[in-house]
Amino acid sequence: MDLSYVFMPIDPSAVVAETARVHPEASIGPGVRVGEFCVIESEVAIGAGCSLEPGVFVKRWTTLGERNAISAGAALGTDPFDKHFTGERSYLRIGHDNVIREHFTISRGTAPESATVIGNENYIMSSGHIAHNCRIGDGNVIASCALLAGYVEVEDLAFISGGVAIHQFCKIGRLAMVAGNTGVSSDVPPFITCAGYRGHPAGLNLVGMRRAGYDAEQIAAVKKAYKTLYHSGLLLEEALARIEAEIEGPEARSFAEFIRRSERGICRPRGR
Repeated sequence: MDLSYVFMPIDPSAVVAETARVHPEASIGPGVRVGEFCVIESEVAIGAGCSLEPGVFVKRWTTLGERNAISAGAALGTDPFDKHFTGERSYLRIGHDNVIREHFTISRGTAPESATVIGNENYIMSSGHIAHNCRIGDGNVIASCALLAGYVEVEDLAFISGGVAIHQFCKIGRLAMVAGNTGVSSDVPPFITCAGYRGHPAGLNLVGMRRAGYDAEQIAAVKKAYKTLYHSGLLLEEALARIEAEIEGPEARSFAEFIRRSERGICRPRGR
């Protein structure tokens, strides 16, 4: 992310509503629009082309890249909901071209100098929360009323449906889909659809893969990896060894690598 604008004054091309309150130590980039009754605290940097609708609250030590669209009532860089938080400096860093809809809240990090990080081109819907120290990649959809607890990681192009609650430290893989009202307490491997009260594997996110440009051969490799993991009757280590030995392509490799890195364990079929 280009932070060259952090120490720049309010750009003359920015449009700031008269009722907005912008701290003199905040930086507002070219073409930014700040709506009525917004509050922007000190040591905030907002990049070129961003749009803040009325009532947006951007707290101290928050950085927005370029062309982010923030809807009414969103609160960015809030203090974390963590009893260990001591009030020292930590950060929220948001990339470029994100959409954050009404009344969504995102906290900064808990530990001093730590950060919550949001990547690029994410579509984040209304009335949910991304907690302290989460790391969100690029191109994800996070639907309304989704709740991501502390230290959750979401790779790229995942779809997190409405009403989803994700336990702290869980990881959501690339192009995974989490169905509505699912409770996620384990890691969700790439390409998988996770559904149900406790988050069970429910097939593959084939629609998402096709939309992302995966061809029939790539999808077939992921299907084979999924079947080997969940339907072969093999123990986890045996299934991973077979995937790595028998299925070619980066998709199967990333699938196995994600599982090997998992610290919480992956979502498992119901009853297992």
